[in-house]
Amino acid sequence: MKQVIALEEMAMFLLAIFGFSYLPFSWWVFPALLLLPDLSMLGYLVNNKTGAILYNMVHHKALAIALFIIGMCLGSAVLQLVGIILFAHSSMDRALGYGLKYYDAFSHTHLGIIGKNK
Repeated sequence: MKQVIALEEMAMFLLAIFGFSYLPFSWWVFPALLLLPDLSMLGYLVNNKTGAILYNMVHHKALAIALFIIGMCLGSAVLQLVGIILFAHSSMDRALGYGLKYYDAFSHTHLGIIGKNK
C-alpha cells in the first residue's frame, strides 16, 4: 500500500511541476522554494503540539489548493506559485513517507513512524 501511495503522490508532484510551467517564473524558482515549507518545523522549538499544528497547516493540500485557486481568481501569479509550491512539497514529502504529524512526537505521522524510532 505504501508503494501505491508513493506513486500517487509522485503523480501529484509531477502535476505541480506541470502547473508551475504555466506560471511566469524562471525554472530555478521551483527548486529554490521547494523546501521552504519545512521552515514550519520551527514550531517544534515551542513544543510538540505547536510544531505539529504549524507543520500540518503548512503541509495540508487543501490550503495549497485554496491559495492556488484564490491566486487564479485574483490574477496573482505569486499566490498561484505559493499554492503550487505547498502542493508540490507536500506531495514530495508524502511520496517519501513523511506524513502529517500527531501531537506527541515529530516522528509520529499519519503514514507511520519515521526516523530512528521506526
